[in-house]
Amino acid sequence: MPRDHHFADLVFTGGPVYTVDPARSWAGSVAVRDGRIVVVGHDHDVRHLIGANTEVVDLAGKLLLPGFQDSHVHPVLAGAGLRSCALYDLEEADAYVDAVAAYAAAYPQREWITGGGWSMEAFPGGTPHRSMLDAVVPERPVALPNRDGHGLWANSRALEIAGIDRDTPDPADGRIERDSDGVPTGMLQEGAADLVTRHIPAITDEEFYEGLLEGQRHLHGFGITGWQDAAVGSGFGPGDVYGAYLVAAGRGTLTARVRGAQWWDRDGGLEQLAGFADRREQAAGAGEGRGRFRAGSVKIMLDGVAENHTAAMLEPYLDGCGCSSGESGIDFIDPGKLAEYVSELDAAGFQVHFHALGDRAVRSALDAVEEAQRRNGRRGNRHHLAHLQVVHPDDIPRFRALGATANIQPLWAMHEPQMDELTIPFLGDRRSGWQYPFGSLLRAGAMLAAGSDWSVSTPDVMLGAHVAVNRCGPEGGERVFGPEERIDLGAAIAAYTAGSARVNHLDAETGSVQTGKYADLVVLDRDPFAGPARDIGRTGVDRTYVEGVLVHATS
Repeated sequence: MPRDHHFADLVFTGGPVYTVDPARSWAGSVAVRDGRIVVVGHDHDVRHLIGANTEVVDLAGKLLLPGFQDSHVHPVLAGAGLRSCALYDLEEADAYVDAVAAYAAAYPQREWITGGGWSMEAFPGGTPHRSMLDAVVPERPVALPNRDGHGLWANSRALEIAGIDRDTPDPADGRIERDSDGVPTGMLQEGAADLVTRHIPAITDEEFYEGLLEGQRHLHGFGITGWQDAAVGSGFGPGDVYGAYLVAAGRGTLTARVRGAQWWDRDGGLEQLAGFADRREQAAGAGEGRGRFRAGSVKIMLDGVAENHTAAMLEPYLDGCGCSSGESGIDFIDPGKLAEYVSELDAAGFQVHFHALGDRAVRSALDAVEEAQRRNGRRGNRHHLAHLQVVHPDDIPRFRALGATANIQPLWAMHEPQMDELTIPFLGDRRSGWQYPFGSLLRAGAMLAAGSDWSVSTPDVMLGAHVAVNRCGPEGGERVFGPEERIDLGAAIAAYTAGSARVNHLDAETGSVQTGKYADLVVLDRDPFAGPARDIGRTGVDRTYVEGVLVHATS
């Protein structure tokens, strides 16, 4: 029976609907036809569009929003990690060791034991020892990245294969942790992990493809309909995920909208530009141009993380006695060359996605964007800085002035052992107060986008929004971390929708519930605006749609 194009395919009634349009308006009903929104209004505005074949969803007071977009995430690697020795759901050192032993016993044919996801706070000083792994897997190599991906826990067999011993020097971009007698402990920070990971058998293309589908299912379950993959290319993690996206786009199995940030090799230079351009063009043609994958960004990782003192700081870290350590972190990219790199990428039409965690890295990134604008003018490439753990107050207004987006990971902005034991004591009170300045950035007119960095932390958007609003976890009774940096729920949701859509160059078609845009939508299991702020993190996702097609339902 032919369709009657007068009627809608899908109608939502019984709102509320938070549109996240420029006016931040509210509605009660939405109608969808051919994958796009045709009406945003109230029940009386959509009644005439309901026909015999129209699916009608009664929201019954549940909140309808534009689909969430994660502005910094690693879903292919995370999805593949779920299929290996995954430690993400565990918290104690003994539990990690038990899980490794169980995985090794279950997969005796695996040449290497890989996976990861352990938390630094489970170990004294954040550094586990090789002997713990040796006790359960002595014969096969074990290599397990920590939860944030900036360190690797290896057993003695893995160190032996890599040729790492007391005489092995630290690489320029990392550090080998050592016992008091100089023998490596098995904890490898930042670039030192590459000494081991280069020996791990590569993940196959099919494994990456299955990892992408697994990661996509997981993200859809949190209402996420689009994202920016923050590491597409070789040189990060166990391999290059680019091919998995091309295959999924070509097969039509990529249901999310994805912008790939191509990985900048820190040992290379502008000779990489031609390869970036070729991949950008190839991605645009995937699926005969109809695929949902684009590769118009380049990821430049400027520094490490504060917990292991590799985040680049303007002043040195403190030592255990509160005195200057003389160490101020690592610049992974020569600051003297960064402006040239960014200017050329900008001139070639690429967006630059910076990893900038320490205040020196943040300043270097902003300086580079400023120089690119001086040379090229404003080209609308929408450069953005991710993580922003420590931002010097003098640099807060520069985000608005330069049009650089603050790409925040809200879930990290709270008191927890990794913050209280491994970070605050080594930053001191003054710089600790500059951490994750969401409120200051917003008040200064900066544009915010939001992401999770999954698998570093959960991609649960509403949990991230909870921390952005409350600056503490959902359990209650916790100390508030930097209460002056709280933002309201509407601003948090806007960062995960309109803000991230803008960063992904998808704002013309997504990011808000407006007539003519794609029906990429999420239905929550309640209206978090109607309850107390302390309950925001308890909000779940009921349904997720891409172009009006259901891609996730809780039942």
